[in-house]
Amino acid sequence: MATSSNSEDKGLEDAAILLMSLGEEEAAEVFKHLAPKEVQKLGETIAKMKSVPRERFDTVLSSFNTIASEQSMLVADTDEYVKAVLRKALGDDKANLLIDRILAGGDISGIESLKWMDASSVSELLRNEHPQIVAAILVHLDYDQSSGVLKNFSERQRNEVLIRIATLDGIQPSALRDLNEVMSKVLAGGDKLRKASLGGVKTAAEMINFMGSSVETAVLDYIREADSELAQKIMDNMFTFDDLEKIDDRGIQSLLREVQSESLIIALKGATPEMRERVFKNMSTRAAETLREDLESRGPVRVSEVEAEQKEMLKIVRRLIDEGQIVIASGGEDDFV
Repeated sequence: MATSSNSEDKGLEDAAILLMSLGEEEAAEVFKHLAPKEVQKLGETIAKMKSVPRERFDTVLSSFNTIASEQSMLVADTDEYVKAVLRKALGDDKANLLIDRILAGGDISGIESLKWMDASSVSELLRNEHPQIVAAILVHLDYDQSSGVLKNFSERQRNEVLIRIATLDGIQPSALRDLNEVMSKVLAGGDKLRKASLGGVKTAAEMINFMGSSVETAVLDYIREADSELAQKIMDNMFTFDDLEKIDDRGIQSLLREVQSESLIIALKGATPEMRERVFKNMSTRAAETLREDLESRGPVRVSEVEAEQKEMLKIVRRLIDEGQIVIASGGEDDFV
């Protein structure tokens, strides 16, 4: 059974083969329409491909021709179409915020340009800025990139920035204009926005999720000393048991190899039906049937017991993430067709 990871790898390789067949100029035009992460992944894949079997090359081109022949242009100007639809559906204020996010790829100046840089380069650019400025910039980046930037800071600077991210209650247009002086531009049409809902406890929690257990502990200890209530709010919003659904099938299989069956039964008593199905899917048919029977036959379990076992499983997940055996999905920009 092929995993979603294998499917993604094949999709990346097919896209890379197609781009190489186009030539440099045409491939460059395609790259202009891709997101930073897509460009990075495709670039890495192309660099690794030294040779391609003729049969594979022909299959990719044939598949592309079939797909392309089935497509037709439904809207002449998709950007204008998106703007019109969103404004009619949401009104100008809410639509403008979404429009800037959706169409941001057209302007990569300012903070948008940071998305094309590696985390160490971004951290060097921001190292001497005030923590409040850094916080306001990092909330515009993807969680995995911003967490990578924070890892390159000193412990003190990292902690100070995260406290400001956790207590950031949106960004006013005037604040966006101040950021323009640091990064030239933040968002296209930023002065049209009322208040962008960036930052906050959830944002800080998501960034900490990507940092690894050792850094996570140090950060939370620091925040707890400064504001125990804030630390608890952040912990409540960090990686939860339901977030295991963000892990691919290969990662779920790695986790199941580390978990005792008794612990798994108790933990799944408090899981969603979707999470249970993910687990069953990644077990042998016989093991899945046995687990189903055990879950059905097991009587009521105290919530505290369920939560305790789930936390133990999350500790295992954290370790496997640190070891590189599990990867957490960070968003919807990484898909390739």
